[in-house]
Amino acid sequence: MMRQYELVEKVRAYDPSVDEDALNRAYVFAMKAHGNQKRASGDPYFSHPLEVAGILTNYHLDTASIITALLHDTVEDTEATSQQIAELFGEEIAQLVDGVTKLTQLELQSNRAKQAENFRKLLLAMSRDIRVLLVKLADRLHNMRTIEHMSKPESRRRIAHETMDIYAPLAERIGMHDIKDELEDRAFRELYPDARDSIVRRLEFLRTEGKSIVESVLEELRKLFAEAGMEVDIAGREKSPYSIWRKMQRTQSSVEQLSDIIAFRVIVPSVPECYQALGIVHGRYRVVPGRFKDYISTPKPNGYRSLHTGVLGLAEHRIEIQIRTPEMHDVAERGVAAHWVYKDIGSGPASNAVREESKQYRWLQELLEILENAAAPEDFLAHTRMEMFSDQVFCFSPKGDVYSLPRGSTPIDFAYAVHTDIGDKCVGAKINGRNMPLRTQLQNGDQVEILISRNQTPSPDWEKLVVTGKAKARIRRVLREIEMRQYVDLGRSILDKAFGRIEENLDDETLKPVLREFHAETVDDLFAMLGQGIYTGRDVVRLVHPDKDDSADGRKSGGSLFSLRRRRKLPIEADSKHSVPISGLTPGIAVHLAKCCYPLPGDRIVGIATTGKGVTIHTIDCMTLEAFADSPERWVDVSWDPNADLASEELVSRLNVTLVNEPGALAEMAATIAGAQGNISNLKFTNRTPDFFDMLVDIEVMDAKHLNAIETTLRSHGSVRSVERVRS
Repeated sequence: MMRQYELVEKVRAYDPSVDEDALNRAYVFAMKAHGNQKRASGDPYFSHPLEVAGILTNYHLDTASIITALLHDTVEDTEATSQQIAELFGEEIAQLVDGVTKLTQLELQSNRAKQAENFRKLLLAMSRDIRVLLVKLADRLHNMRTIEHMSKPESRRRIAHETMDIYAPLAERIGMHDIKDELEDRAFRELYPDARDSIVRRLEFLRTEGKSIVESVLEELRKLFAEAGMEVDIAGREKSPYSIWRKMQRTQSSVEQLSDIIAFRVIVPSVPECYQALGIVHGRYRVVPGRFKDYISTPKPNGYRSLHTGVLGLAEHRIEIQIRTPEMHDVAERGVAAHWVYKDIGSGPASNAVREESKQYRWLQELLEILENAAAPEDFLAHTRMEMFSDQVFCFSPKGDVYSLPRGSTPIDFAYAVHTDIGDKCVGAKINGRNMPLRTQLQNGDQVEILISRNQTPSPDWEKLVVTGKAKARIRRVLREIEMRQYVDLGRSILDKAFGRIEENLDDETLKPVLREFHAETVDDLFAMLGQGIYTGRDVVRLVHPDKDDSADGRKSGGSLFSLRRRRKLPIEADSKHSVPISGLTPGIAVHLAKCCYPLPGDRIVGIATTGKGVTIHTIDCMTLEAFADSPERWVDVSWDPNADLASEELVSRLNVTLVNEPGALAEMAATIAGAQGNISNLKFTNRTPDFFDMLVDIEVMDAKHLNAIETTLRSHGSVRSVERVRS
């Protein structure tokens, strides 16, 4: 465990103006507060905040951040209070500790809504001060380093999922790739140990076989730049196992087929020399089309800058080369934390610089807008995950402003990125000077001009055209407001007629005394319930004017309040074993999953209506759909129900697998599927030769993402030659 003077010396090494007294007081205060508390590993609890502080010193963070790391668990886990922290260490430290404490309290809940609320609070806290996120990431990193000491497997998996879904993407968003890579790798080890072990073994084999290749590439590049008279620093860096696994999933390829497992980095003194080095490389070797990216002139949202290019010919291999300056390299490795190195920490309050640092992240402001428009915490979590996990394209406004959008974005996404009002009023778009449909997918470098109209409102069809969380959240909010206004108008009309039948005038004031009986907060809420069919006009008349109720129920009950029953729309009860989680259909209609393509939640789907049989669900790329091309009236627009509980569903998909014909190959395949939480329900051999045998394997899975994970894990095994999902 790091000693008090060692921590002070580590901070003083990069910040001569460190407040040693405050740092010493924080060390002693936290140590005394945690007292005899122990962690699951048996270590003193104080070792945890001390390790978190140590992680942050590696990133040269300011004294306030280090003190916050030492104190971050005191309010939550000891008798210390926020008021004590403020009195002893100042209001700035108290606010930072409070921001981290609130998050930790909510993390103890496993409920999905609580997780979403946790993320919402994290976003609000880090929008005020990015250091809250930095402390939280260091806290999560140390917890992941010690996760094996937790006794419950379900708790370890929950924390690993949360790390993979929220904290690793956030680390990437602020450019802290070292932390992001380690978080992903440790979560990957917990969630998919077999897949990770397979990739690590394969990497060790390729590393041994390809050692001479790497050395020859380095030697050839050094010789190339020496001949050009340039002094450069060249090194190779291997992709992490999780990055390789994700690329295998995305490209449906094996480890051997990936060309950029090792990227070669060329560090040069200045920006002009970056382009000079690029010219030298391109002048000697053939460029791989589509592999050149200039992140210097157009940086990534997290501030990452570098030149990327792919070339053919180096040691007769396809090689990826990254060219950057030392400062760019530091920012690429340490993200927002690296900016402290290039600021004079001792020249003024660090908090002012930090707040300015927070403001430069446009994506953070966009997440705040998603938060404002989301109907529920769960919606917010879903939209922000989409926002964080997407590859980027860079587009320009007519004025030259650059907007970073997820790949697959359309002009509607671009309009909402410019401003919410622009998105709401969008009626058309010009892409590179030409009028193009709003469904057009934007490409890198496109110039986009949005055409607007004052009378335009978002269309329900837009939700299918956009991919950004900001656009989806805003469109849904506006559509909800429009729908609610329609319900209110319809409800008022219904009640006006009901009052007319008893020769009374409708007056909002006469409705207010009965709002509580209908669980409504405002008169408009009551009108909306009437418009939705939850109540009838007669229900309201019965309570407001019981002496004039002309209904049979009213005469029998004498207008008793207890006779009022809420007429809710109840869901059709279905046999859970055979239910299909589909939305967009009339309740009660029969629904079947097609046996030709085996659709799974996460697949893009379409329904085909058949008289007397209901609707059959197919994947959008199912070959069977060609037979219905001439019957568009039978096609039904459907989607997976996002609120369905799929835990009890028996969803089956089919894989076409080719194995090497050798002892143990089949057992290895079965063990791999079981290790990835899949269950083989049927297996059929379709072909066998002396070297290989083919088979169809039916597997019970949770969704398309689960199946994709199983496919990727299978591809990492040497005995598996090919894996393909059966589509028809």
